[in-house]
Amino acid sequence: MPYPDHWEADVVLADGGTAHLRPIRADDGGLLGEFYGRLSPESIYYRFFSPRPRLTDREIEHFTTVDYDDRVALIVTIGGAMVAVVRYDRLRAPSETAEVAFLVEDAHQGRGLASVLLEHIAAAARERGITRFVADVLPENRRMSKVFRDAGYKAEQRFEDGVLMLTLDLEPTKTSREVMAAREHRAESRSIGRLLSPRSVAVIGASRDPHSVGQTVLRNLLAGGFAGPVYPVHPSAPAILSVRAYPAISDVPGDVDLAVVAIPAEGVNEVVAQCAAKGVRGLIVLSSGFGEAGTEGRERQNELVRLARANGMRVVGPNCLGVANNSTGLNATLAPMLPRRGPVGFFSQSGALGIAILGWAAERDLGLSTFVSAGNRADVSGNDLMQYWEEDPDTAVVLLYLESIGNPRKFTRLARRISRTKPIVAVKSGRTTQGVPLGHAARALSLPDHAVSALFAQAGVVRVDSLAQLFDVAQLLAYQPRPKGNRVAIVGNSDSIGLLVQDAATVEGLDPLPPVDLGPEAGPAEFEAALEASFADDGVGAVVTVFAPAVRGSTSSDVAAAIVRAAEGASIPVVAAYLGERGLLHGSVPSYPAPEDAVRALAYAARYAGWRRRPGGRVPQLAGVDRARARSLVDELAGLAEPTPQQTARLLACYGIALDGDGPGHGVATRITTAEDPSFGAIVSFGLADVAAELLDDRGYRLAPLTDVEAAELVRAVRTAPLLLGHQGAEPVDIGALEDLLLRASRLADDLPEVARLDLEPVLAGPAGAVVRGARLRLAGPPGRHAEDARRLRPS
Repeated sequence: MPYPDHWEADVVLADGGTAHLRPIRADDGGLLGEFYGRLSPESIYYRFFSPRPRLTDREIEHFTTVDYDDRVALIVTIGGAMVAVVRYDRLRAPSETAEVAFLVEDAHQGRGLASVLLEHIAAAARERGITRFVADVLPENRRMSKVFRDAGYKAEQRFEDGVLMLTLDLEPTKTSREVMAAREHRAESRSIGRLLSPRSVAVIGASRDPHSVGQTVLRNLLAGGFAGPVYPVHPSAPAILSVRAYPAISDVPGDVDLAVVAIPAEGVNEVVAQCAAKGVRGLIVLSSGFGEAGTEGRERQNELVRLARANGMRVVGPNCLGVANNSTGLNATLAPMLPRRGPVGFFSQSGALGIAILGWAAERDLGLSTFVSAGNRADVSGNDLMQYWEEDPDTAVVLLYLESIGNPRKFTRLARRISRTKPIVAVKSGRTTQGVPLGHAARALSLPDHAVSALFAQAGVVRVDSLAQLFDVAQLLAYQPRPKGNRVAIVGNSDSIGLLVQDAATVEGLDPLPPVDLGPEAGPAEFEAALEASFADDGVGAVVTVFAPAVRGSTSSDVAAAIVRAAEGASIPVVAAYLGERGLLHGSVPSYPAPEDAVRALAYAARYAGWRRRPGGRVPQLAGVDRARARSLVDELAGLAEPTPQQTARLLACYGIALDGDGPGHGVATRITTAEDPSFGAIVSFGLADVAAELLDDRGYRLAPLTDVEAAELVRAVRTAPLLLGHQGAEPVDIGALEDLLLRASRLADDLPEVARLDLEPVLAGPAGAVVRGARLRLAGPPGRHAEDARRLRPS
């Protein structure tokens, strides 16, 4: 078989470092020999069960000559040197079984290389029709036997002739997927931790020019209170800002964890190679002139990422503002001042907007834990930061300003998990075009924007329309409890403003109580008492308080202090429309210049809180599903784009979906569609099958596989759902039958990525059930599921 380049991958190791994984090639004999020469006698003995001080030329040729089918080997390289290898050899009988063996260089043991290799060799084996691995392991080789036991596959073991004989069933299980996700999470979180918590920083391109990028970031590092050493790098200057400078990164006397690069783009990759030789652990590339600068710049950007990852480094940027960590005093950005320390983690793709974003956060007194501006996002992305923030004790709320989404499938998978414990608030530009800025390593989204919003909502992401709304919602979620429900109490000293709040709350889908008007001369005591009365009402989920200046009465600061005192012990949130002030009253109660802004932010928070309260549901076991038969049918249809109606019916029958083209023609016509989206993966949509629904694009969207709760929500998500639920006295249709069909179609889409699109239309829903009258099926090649079965960094 030809060289399988789709098996190549950049991977993150357990300690946060990176490496390159690829199939072995016939010309790797030199690398293999050097690798073997660095192994300890113990590692060699564990692999070959006997001393073998060197490999003969014949053995090297044997190990590097593979056919990428019956004999496969994958190697891991760091800095061009081989550090690990795994191989399988297919057995003659049974042919679905292969013997697998690993070998990891001693200096790199304990970094999770064997676990990474097992994920990737298992995915490659499944692609070649191998369903089972066998391995012989010496009992004293506990580390290797633990890798097999902890992988999450169905395993058997027996002890024979002093050897532990292991058998692994390679069919992915719930446990194996959880193990892969957990390994990915730990590794990517630590890789970001290395960038945000360095022990030392070098600024390559530090300059004597006070207006230069290099001196600006150096000045901010020194002024920010970073406790570690900071090394300016300049080819000729002996010192910059009274700090000793060094001609090159190699001349710096100590270790360098993080290098900030601020030199012309043409010289960056040479500097990256120097950083690799120095052992630098992470890079922030502020320089422009990469992917945003055309073909030559894109090639330069790809080489930058390739060089960095191959040598164990992650990259923020290029063309970015930098990173900051308020817990360590790290300000490796071009912004002279950072917002105060607080519970919000902020990821921004825009370098140009970065300084303005930090300024707006400071104006609102919104405290940040960490800030990352990714620029072209060639390597480090919002997904990486979410992995880090999930466990970061200093971060309670995640803010994302997105211009593109490099891996939407992974984004939604992470968001569904993280949103259960920490709110994620996102604003995405390009809503009308779904385009991607120049330089970004991402494809344009193919789904309509309202579909993307639906998928975000399914994952618990609070998607807002603007940066102003992003901050409005953030200051509420960061400093107030979540709403306990949609019922809202309104307390204020202006009847007219109270009515505005009531109207706005109704429009936003909240349930406002009649406003409590304290009168224009109300003071701190009246506000405090009214708020306490609202808190005592168990039916109230949140409070909006308004204060307008009066000719006579208490000063505004007295009332603000009273509102804050009352809110301190409350279990429900308080938001204020206070004298047109935007920000936080005394650092805790969010205030908005207009009552509509306060209510809108509260409505976003209430929807998020409702999502948190709702059960996540479960992917149910469905009667009549024969996945093995379905897989066999799809394999038989390989190469056929559009199966016949008979072939389509046979495949649908494997999932308990009956196609009845001659059944009764009564009922509400609906349409169920599944599609393998190139960005998000398997998508399920539902709507009525009529002209009005088509013109209004009235369709609901969800990611597959659906849970029972999500199937129920999808049927009710369309605006025309009342026609199914008994509109104007009509008899309701059998909603349960529609939900069952959605569950079955979503399971088919998730199990069979070769099903590019399935349309069930019309599906006639009536009081006695739902009948599928027509079906169209389109097949395509599997869309690179190897990348999902073996976790890797996205391509640069």
